[in-house]
Amino acid sequence: MGLLSTLLEPLGPYCQELSKLGTPLLLVFGTVSFIVLSVVLNVLNQLLFKDPTKPPMVFHYFPFFGSTIRYGMEPYVFFQDCQKKHGDVFTYIMLGRKMTACLGPKGNDFVFNGKLSDVSAEEAYSHLTTPVFGEGVVYDVPNNILMEQKKFMKFGLTVETFKAYVPLIVEQVEDLVKRSKYFKGPRGTAPLSNIIPELTLFTAARTLQGKEIRDALDGSFAGLFHDLDSGFTPTNFLFPWFPFPANKRRDHAQRTMAKFYMNIVKKRRAAAADGAEHSDMIWNLMDRTYKDGRKVSDRHVAHMMIALLMAGQHTSMATTTWILLHIADQPELVKELFAEQQRVFGKDLAPLAYEKLAECTLLNHVIRETLRIHPPLHSIMRKVKSPMHVTDTNFVIPAGHYILGAPGVSAMDEKYFKNPLAFDPFRWVGQGAEDEGEKIDFGFGMISKGTASPYLPFGAGRHRCIGEQFANVQLATILATWVRMFELGYPEGCGVPKPDYTSMIALPAQPSMISWIKRDP
Repeated sequence: MGLLSTLLEPLGPYCQELSKLGTPLLLVFGTVSFIVLSVVLNVLNQLLFKDPTKPPMVFHYFPFFGSTIRYGMEPYVFFQDCQKKHGDVFTYIMLGRKMTACLGPKGNDFVFNGKLSDVSAEEAYSHLTTPVFGEGVVYDVPNNILMEQKKFMKFGLTVETFKAYVPLIVEQVEDLVKRSKYFKGPRGTAPLSNIIPELTLFTAARTLQGKEIRDALDGSFAGLFHDLDSGFTPTNFLFPWFPFPANKRRDHAQRTMAKFYMNIVKKRRAAAADGAEHSDMIWNLMDRTYKDGRKVSDRHVAHMMIALLMAGQHTSMATTTWILLHIADQPELVKELFAEQQRVFGKDLAPLAYEKLAECTLLNHVIRETLRIHPPLHSIMRKVKSPMHVTDTNFVIPAGHYILGAPGVSAMDEKYFKNPLAFDPFRWVGQGAEDEGEKIDFGFGMISKGTASPYLPFGAGRHRCIGEQFANVQLATILATWVRMFELGYPEGCGVPKPDYTSMIALPAQPSMISWIKRDP
C-alpha cells in the first residue's frame, strides 16, 4: 500500500476539485486514473521484478492487451524483432494470455513434439474448431481418439486414390474457367481472391467426398459453407461463444450441413442393405470401429466430413493464390513451367497423370518455395499442462501458459536460406526431400517427427498434417492446368500483394489481381 499511496497522493487536490463537477466527470477521471495506474504498475513490475527462471517478457505498457496489436498486425516482424532482442525463447501477452514463443528448429521440436503429459493441442484449439466441425471429432476428443480418426481418414489419401484424383481436379479447373465471368474473351484480368476459394473447395469436394457433395456446392450448400467458414476468425479464438450475428449463422450452417451429411449416410446404409457397394470416404467412415469397440456414429461421420472439407480448404486456398501471384510476377518462370509441361507430357500435352507430375521438377520447386515463404499457419499453439523446462536454458514455462511455434521464422532466416525474402524456386535445384529424421507411429501410421529441418510447412509430430500428400497433388494439378491454359502477368500498377493477417490464415490482400492471356488450344 505504501507505493500505491505515494503514487496517488499528488492527485488528492485534483480529486477534491473534480468532486464539485459532478458524477460523470468523476467517472471519467476515475477511469483514466485507473488506466494510468495500471500502466504504471505494469511497467514497474516488468522493470523491477524479473524472474530468471522464466523466459524474458516482451515489454508492453498495457497489462491485458500486451503485444496483441504488434503481433496481430505483422506477426513475423514481431517475432523477428523479439528474437533479435531476447533470443529464440520469449514470452508476450496476447489479450490476457501468456504466450511463450519458441523459435528455430529447436523451438519447433519443443512445441511439436511436446509430451501429451506436458502440452495439449485440444485445450488450445477446441473452443475454436468444435463450433465449426461439430462435437466428437478432431480437438473435441482425447488425443488417442483423434489419432484413430486420422487413421480412418487416410483411406482416401493413398497413391491409388491420388491417381484417380488428378483428372477430377483438372475437370474442376477447366469447368470453373469455362463458367467464370472473369475469363471471357482471349485476354483479361481476374481477382484471385474471388476465384481461388471456390476452385480449391470444388476440387477438394469432388475428389475427397464425391460428385454428390460437389454438386451440392453449386446450390445452398455454398452459402452454408461460407457461413461456417466465418467461424474461423481471430475474434472467435477468444470469443467463440459470443452471440455475434456471424456466429449465429455459423451455428445454423453447422447443424444444417451435419444433417445433410447424415441424410447421405442414412441413404447409403439403406442402399448397402440392398447390396449396393461404395468406395468413397463416407462409406469408409461408416464402416469403422474404434479400438474400444464403439462404432463411428452417423453424426460423427458427418462432423468428420465437415472437418475434412474445412481443414484443408483455407491452407490450399492461400497457397494456390500465393503460387499464382508469384509466377505472375515472373513471366519468364511461367514460360519455363510451360516448357517443362511440353518436355514431360509431349508437345501435344497429353492429359496430366499423377506419376508424371512427379517428373515436373520446376513445378514442384515452385510449390515448395511458395510454402517456404508463405507457410499457411504463422503460429501453432499448445496449452501447457505441467511446467516445462526449455532445453539448454534455465527457463521453466508454468502450467496454464501457452507455447507457440512459428516454423515460418526459420524458413525465412538468412542462417538457413540465402536471400530468404526472395521468391526463388531454383534454390531447391539439386536438393532432395528435407531431412525428416526419426520416424514414429502416433496411432495413424509411421511419420517423421520432422523437426530437424527449418522448413516445416505441414507441421511435425503427432499433429502433422495428414493431408500433406493430397495438398501437393491438388496444388501441382491446379498449377499445371493453369499454366497449360494461360500466360500470366499483372495489370499495370499491380504486383504481389502484402499478406493480410486479419484472418487465421496468412492470405494475400484482396483482390489479388492478375492478368491472363489464353493459350491457343
